[in-house]
Amino acid sequence: MATAYVIGTYDTKSDELRFVADLIAAAGVGVCRVDVSTQDPDRAAAQVDVGAAEVAAHHPGGADAVFTGDRGSAVVAMTSALRAFLTARDDVGGVLALGGSGGTALVTPAMRDLPVGVPKVMVSTVASGDTAPYVGASDIAMLHAVTDIAGLNRISRRVLGNAAHMLAGAVAAPAPSAQADRPAVGVTMFGVTTPCVTAVRERLDRGGGDNSDGGGSDDSGGSGDGGDVDALVFHATGSGGASMEKLVGSGLIDSVLDLTTTEVADLLVGGVMAACEDRLDAIARTGVPYVGSCGALDMVNFGSVATLPERFADRLIYEHNPAVTLMRTTVEENRAIGQWLARKLNALTGPWLFLLPLGGVSALDAPGQPFHDPAADTALFDAITAGVRAADRVRRVPHHINDPEFADAVLAAWREVQA
Repeated sequence: MATAYVIGTYDTKSDELRFVADLIAAAGVGVCRVDVSTQDPDRAAAQVDVGAAEVAAHHPGGADAVFTGDRGSAVVAMTSALRAFLTARDDVGGVLALGGSGGTALVTPAMRDLPVGVPKVMVSTVASGDTAPYVGASDIAMLHAVTDIAGLNRISRRVLGNAAHMLAGAVAAPAPSAQADRPAVGVTMFGVTTPCVTAVRERLDRGGGDNSDGGGSDDSGGSGDGGDVDALVFHATGSGGASMEKLVGSGLIDSVLDLTTTEVADLLVGGVMAACEDRLDAIARTGVPYVGSCGALDMVNFGSVATLPERFADRLIYEHNPAVTLMRTTVEENRAIGQWLARKLNALTGPWLFLLPLGGVSALDAPGQPFHDPAADTALFDAITAGVRAADRVRRVPHHINDPEFADAVLAAWREVQA
């Protein structure tokens, strides 16, 4: 059985760390106690399996680069050392860590470096706020400590006990991977491209056949069980695209159907569901077969109407729901988006095709719908076509993105890039 790593600053949180380690061990799971103290590591040496000095030695500058005497620089350096230490181990069955803001920021980068699927539990005093900086595109489970991690009490014992048993169960009884022998296809989706993605996913689940009864209303995403491929659908909310590319970089996705690139609009215009500047970089590095499109590039996402930045006060907006406001992209913005995508497409090293849905790029971008703007779409399509060096890899499809015929074109392109 793989080992559960219990990581923390044992010089200040030894009681709590020992409590969770003992519960995990009592559940029959092997435990490795790892100290990342930077202030008084000698105090914890007798309580751990891996001392802070051993972890610090993995820093490129050696342990002296970690134990500087300055808390800020020491924590930053220990973060780097822990990442090198943890990824070098070959028995990591799961990781549990405890901490406040400093401890959370120290351990979670190393957790993010581990493959998706390796259990990761972070008990933190900051887990009830914005956890995106800590979780990123990984599958870290953050559990709010409720009380501070400063001794054991009637609350902390329950919370820490739950965390310990969560990790012990995940390590002792890993989820089956019966589909590991099926090629995985990453697919990006948004609510306004759901019919397209549903139709494509259903055909992939049936083995990638040509015939279909069209789209569907299933908005659940997920992966199918019946076909020759495993379709993994990612909600294009900023973190969705990043998660897909993390799996691509880890070798866990074999091809990509990036049908909904809306996160790029948020990146360039200033929305709240933005991609990072490195969007498409993992696909370029790995050379996986890629089919892309312009799904939902007609919109930029914001929160409630009240949160819309003042500079956009005169723009065309659509209240998707009380918590989400959509803003139509302009001709100029679409031209910039197209140029950005063309630059990224030029960097791809594997086989790729990019499809332009001439009938509209989302459910809101169709005749009679509020975001229908042929001039803006044309600016987007022309910028992509003009910017790519391999013009034959950009295909104009005379259908709306949610039409069944567009799903046919997607499947044909997917088979072509894998030929």
